Amino acid sequence: MVKIEQQKELISGFKHLELLAHQVVEGFISGMHKSPFHGFSAEFAEHKVYNTGESTKHIDWKLYAKTDRLYTKTFEEETNLRCHLIVDNSSSMHYPKLKEGQPFFESKIGFSVLASAVLMNLLKKQRDAVGLSVYSDNYEYYAPEKGSDRHHRMILDKLEDMLQKPAVTKTTDTVTFLHQIAEKIHRRSMIILFADMFQGGDDAALFNALQHLKHNKHRVVLFHVIDDKTEVQFQYDSAPRKFIDLESGDEVTLFSNNIQEQYESGVRAYFKKVAQTCAQNKIKYVPVNVGADFEKILTTYLIEKQTFR
Repeated sequence: MVKIEQQKELISGFKHLELLAHQVVEGFISGMHKSPFHGFSAEFAEHKVYNTGESTKHIDWKLYAKTDRLYTKTFEEETNLRCHLIVDNSSSMHYPKLKEGQPFFESKIGFSVLASAVLMNLLKKQRDAVGLSVYSDNYEYYAPEKGSDRHHRMILDKLEDMLQKPAVTKTTDTVTFLHQIAEKIHRRSMIILFADMFQGGDDAALFNALQHLKHNKHRVVLFHVIDDKTEVQFQYDSAPRKFIDLESGDEVTLFSNNIQEQYESGVRAYFKKVAQTCAQNKIKYVPVNVGADFEKILTTYLIEKQTFR
């Protein structure tokens, strides 16, 4: 698989999102020769795993001889999956503020945008349909699930625009817009959400909104995007620091080491609650750290797709 050191060399700056996503996916596919997904590499766009009970008419016996696994050929007109990507574009997602020369995907929004583009590249290779919703304090963007090249380009343009125009003091209204998005997706789909889950207010309402995404037998994956060093471990020096809420503008000055233990305990308890609620509602919960490689994203998607029937 492509390691994070190689990725940083390849995508150290924002140049062209489609090209960067392609590089990540090609590196991932080349690594599949040594992974549980061996057999998806060379003929990646033309094959799917054979399931017991299906017709044997389209089994690729040559690929079986090479991999000792059964795969069936798919055809260009087939759409195997409908996938709807959801990205939280509130101000808290535009953290941390990047320094000169720092890779754009080391912010939460940059990581989410590139991860979305990477998944889109994979979906395109497998001739699957993709849609996109973007929200913050309003429902910023909606595109239904389609598989055309023009549709992919339109969504990529929107993702690129999110990087070029950072959010300015946008709050998060996850509850309202997850309900609205759930009502828009009528045909059974895989729904993939990128969010930091920093939604103030009633936790029960948030969890109810996540559950709503499951209606119509959708498969839901929550990628919980965090900056682990500062948002979970609360690692700062011993000097007094001013902390500013990116969404409300509220400020507080304090010594981080005085509250580090209490902060970490509270955050971990909340994240555990989110994970437990997702498990209870059969939502796949995957915490991801900004700046990490994209192997976890791609592997999660492939595993979920294989079990999505």
